[in-house]
Amino acid sequence: MQRATTAHQMCVVVTEVAEGDGTALVANLRRRGAHRVVVLTRNASRAELGILLAGGVRGAIASQTVPMLVRLPTAPPAAPPLPELTHREVSVLQLVAEGKSNRVIGEDLGLSALTVKSHLARISRKFGTGDRAQLVAMSFRGGLLR
Repeated sequence: MQRATTAHQMCVVVTEVAEGDGTALVANLRRRGAHRVVVLTRNASRAELGILLAGGVRGAIASQTVPMLVRLPTAPPAAPPLPELTHREVSVLQLVAEGKSNRVIGEDLGLSALTVKSHLARISRKFGTGDRAQLVAMSFRGGLLR
């Protein structure tokens, strides 16, 4: 299997998708975190194309099957559900989204900068990332912040 990737999508080239291989391919793609995938193959049954598309592949082309090109709606993948945050954690995250430093957030909320840092560490563990920009982006995408 060969693949070409960009930051936003992946193209997977396989010579043949045999009966049952579609399910394994989808499982492997999910494990790798691939959300926008187009599969190009010379041979695939209609059933295997259906498995690929139902498993989240955005499109599939097979040279010896009908239809030749099947596309899913172009809606972006749904954001994963966000973890539960306390009211204070949401307040801290809102101020981070406004670009404020830990010191300024502490002053605004009547906390020390160290306490703000502690809240951010807890939020980071819940979200699985320590990147402030990614925390904010995930919060907006998930509807936590507006």
